[in-house]
Amino acid sequence: QVHLVESGGGLVQAGGSLRLSCAASGRTFSEYNMGWFRQAPGKEREFVAVIMWSGNRLYYTDSVKGRFTMSRDNAKNLLYLQMNSLKPEDTAVYYCAAGFRLVLGRTTSDYDYWGQGTQVTVSS
Repeated sequence: QVHLVESGGGLVQAGGSLRLSCAASGRTFSEYNMGWFRQAPGKEREFVAVIMWSGNRLYYTDSVKGRFTMSRDNAKNLLYLQMNSLKPEDTAVYYCAAGFRLVLGRTTSDYDYWGQGTQVTVSS
């Protein structure tokens, strides 16, 4: 069992930055691939980024490449998402997720545990 808690969301103007954090507890954090997803009102939850358990491999969805940076600190059981050059279309609830898989999952079914989400609102 893994318990995940996101923080760091808020309201920011377009072009601004936010840093999301995800604190993990329970089973060994370093055993899990970790993902960030987001869900805008009326839309399905969508993949944002994933990082391998070791931190050696990452993958981003095209719409955030060059603007978002995902990282993890296995010693502190923390996951991060640095979001720069934010756009109104980035507005969503952002979720972190943990998955015990051999592949870097990009769908919700690749993850076993989810946080409660943190709201990110980007004004134009």
